[in-house]
Amino acid sequence: MPLARRGLLAAALPLLAPRAGAQPAWPARPIRLVVPYAPGGGTDLLARALAEALRPALPQPVVVENRSGGAGVIGSDLVARAEPDGHTLMAVVSTHVANRYHLPQLPYDPIRDFTPIAMLTRNTMVLVAGAGQPFPDLRAMLDHARRNPGRVGTGSTEALSSFIGQELARRAGVDMPDVQYRSGGQLMNDVVAGHLPVGWTSTVSAMPHMGTGRVRVLAASTPTRTPFFPEVPTLREQGVDLALAGWVAMFGPAGLPEPVVRRLHAALAEAYTDETLKSRFAAMGVEPDLRPAAALLEAMREEDRLWSAAAAAGHIRPQQ
Repeated sequence: MPLARRGLLAAALPLLAPRAGAQPAWPARPIRLVVPYAPGGGTDLLARALAEALRPALPQPVVVENRSGGAGVIGSDLVARAEPDGHTLMAVVSTHVANRYHLPQLPYDPIRDFTPIAMLTRNTMVLVAGAGQPFPDLRAMLDHARRNPGRVGTGSTEALSSFIGQELARRAGVDMPDVQYRSGGQLMNDVVAGHLPVGWTSTVSAMPHMGTGRVRVLAASTPTRTPFFPEVPTLREQGVDLALAGWVAMFGPAGLPEPVVRRLHAALAEAYTDETLKSRFAAMGVEPDLRPAAALLEAMREEDRLWSAAAAAGHIRPQQ
C-alpha cells in the first residue's frame, strides 16, 4: 500500500472505531413488541400491522410476541423488567392505567415503571349483540335485561370494557353480570355463536364480523359517533350520559434512552404515511391517533385521576 494511503487510513481509524463508553447503534437486533393479550384481538391485529409497516423505517424487524394473562399484567411485567435498551417494547390498551384500581395488586407501577413512546390509536368501544338476540337496539336490550335480571351477561376483555358495561347497567338500574374474556376475538366468536348476549369490544374486534349479518352494533362509547359505524348512535344519544374512549399505545421499560424514544416516534410517523397501512387501519376499524410521548403521559395521568375518583366513589372494586 502506498505510504500516502497508509497515512490516510491511520488517520481515519480513530473515527471508525467506537469510542469508549459509546452506546451501540440501535437497534442492534430484532425488536420484540410484546402484546399482553391473546392472539386475534384488536391490539394484536394492530401490532402486527404496525410491525410490517415499520420495516422500511428501521434496520431491524419488529417481532410481535403475545404474552397474555392477568388482564395484561403478565406481558406488561415482562416489559417492566426488561433491559431499557429499546429491544423490548409493548403495545397495550388504556386499561394499563386502570388495572391498578381493578386488580388487587400489580407487580409494577403502570406509570412510573414504563417509558411512554407514542399514543397509537383511539379505541372506540362498541356494544355488540348477535343478530339472533331478541332485542334490536339498546333500549330493547335494557328492557330485556330488566325482565331477566342476572341472565343477560355483558362480555368484556379488560378494565375499560368491563367498567363501561357495569356503569351502563348501574345507571340503567339493571343486573347484567360481567363476563370476562381474554381477547376481543374470543368475545366476538361467542357473540356470533349466540353464547353471549352482548359485549363491549373495540371496533377492531367487531369489524371482521360485520359482513356476516350475524352481529348488530347497539351503541358506541365515545362522545361522537365512530366513522366505522356512522349509523350507530352513541350512549349519550340514547339517553345514557356516559362517554369513554380507550387508546392503544407503545411503551418501553423505565429508563429507555430519549434518542431511542425519538427514533421510534419518527419511525412510527413515517409508517403512518404509508397508504397500505392507512388502508389496513380502515379495513380493521382502527382510528389512528399518533401522539408523542409527552401527550401520552398527560393522557395517562388524566385517566389515572378519573379511575381514582371512580374507585373512591365505589364504582370500581378490586377483583378478589
